[in-house]
Amino acid sequence: MKATKTIILAAGQGTRMVSKNPKVLHRACGETLLGHVIRANQAAGVSDIAVIVGFQAEAVKKSLPGGVQTFLQAEQLGTGHAVMQASAFLEDFEGNVLVLVGDAPLIRPETLTEMIAAHEAGSYAATVLTAVFDDPTGYGRMVKEGDALIKIVEHKDATAEERAIREINSGMYCFDAACLREALAKIVPENVQGEYYLTDTIEILRTMGKKVGTYATPDVEDIAAVNSKGQLAQVEAIMRRRINARLMAEGVILIDPTSTYISADTTIGQDTVVYPGVITEGRVDIGADCIIGQNSRIVDSTIADGVEVQISTILNSTVDSGSHIGPYAYLRPNSRIGKDVKVGDFVEVKNAVMKDGAKASHLTYIGDAEVGRNVNLGCGTVFVNYDGVNKFKTVVEDNCFIGCNSNLISPVTVREGSYVAAGSTITQEVPEDSLAIARARQVNKVGYAEKMSQMHGKKEK
Repeated sequence: MKATKTIILAAGQGTRMVSKNPKVLHRACGETLLGHVIRANQAAGVSDIAVIVGFQAEAVKKSLPGGVQTFLQAEQLGTGHAVMQASAFLEDFEGNVLVLVGDAPLIRPETLTEMIAAHEAGSYAATVLTAVFDDPTGYGRMVKEGDALIKIVEHKDATAEERAIREINSGMYCFDAACLREALAKIVPENVQGEYYLTDTIEILRTMGKKVGTYATPDVEDIAAVNSKGQLAQVEAIMRRRINARLMAEGVILIDPTSTYISADTTIGQDTVVYPGVITEGRVDIGADCIIGQNSRIVDSTIADGVEVQISTILNSTVDSGSHIGPYAYLRPNSRIGKDVKVGDFVEVKNAVMKDGAKASHLTYIGDAEVGRNVNLGCGTVFVNYDGVNKFKTVVEDNCFIGCNSNLISPVTVREGSYVAAGSTITQEVPEDSLAIARARQVNKVGYAEKMSQMHGKKEK
């Protein structure tokens, strides 16, 4: 493959989206529409990418990965005008130039590499990415002589014979860079809208005696564009189906793929079972032989091999091998769960470390804490980390036992091998191998219940 650059058109508002946000920043399977197009280019081996921005340009720029250039189209005067804004990007470049749209997130890397290969094999000045539709109504038709493209005719302007053509224009192209520069300089806005159309370059190049070809993608879903919230849902459903099919081909068990919502940046290991209603968002890595129970949500987190997650939420956290999370556990950001740890029902962990073998089986809050190896936190244990102004850290060292309904008032340390009696409120360091009892001594007043009953009886009279 020759040296290749890509220009992605992303300047429009997308009014049919009925949104205050740019169309290309809407998300499908956790990634922006524009982000999917960029990733497809990178996967195809094209890293020299420019994005044409316009509506909410700064927001679009902020969303881009490092190394992607941007050029401003201050006034939207057509697709040809948009490409003209990247003249500095094209200057003196010799090679291929892909021109893509930022609202077609289903474009696959294979489609791009195949289009480039067809472009180079045909020695074309321009190659149009096309698709063959059963019903091409509304699309521009590809009028050809043999394999050579003669012109692109919009549906409204097509004759009855031309409307019978089922090959349509995707709006995406591969150009020879020098030919593109020359053709752009010759576009004139001879239309009602007064716009510069990129499609005009096809006729210009033919007039110049250049060869223009097409590449028809075998998967018509590749060129699906998003122009409304309804189309966004349709595209996301296709993307989800592709992701789930890939995962199952790699050995993942999806109990019900139609109700499993996996982000584009999720990896899942072999023989992991994913139940219905599971949602992953952002960068998620799940190991092999895991069980991800129904209605669990995992965001930007890493789950090692052999972990079981039941009806829980995990955000920006890590869980090491063999651990059990849930049901109804909540791992908030920066929770680091070690090996063979149990985080049970209605346990919340935030900015805390639970080392290997630690257990918090029920109704516990662990915030800003370090919990050592083989520590047992009894039901109702609370790490009291906030004084109303600042957060403080508590450390429970290895092999400690914290009794039920205990409060650990941060900052405090419970040293290795110690016990905290149930119902205690710990405000001072507990020495190694000690028993801490921090509660009022029980007093039994024998016969007092009868006395109270008599007192209440008198009041009733």
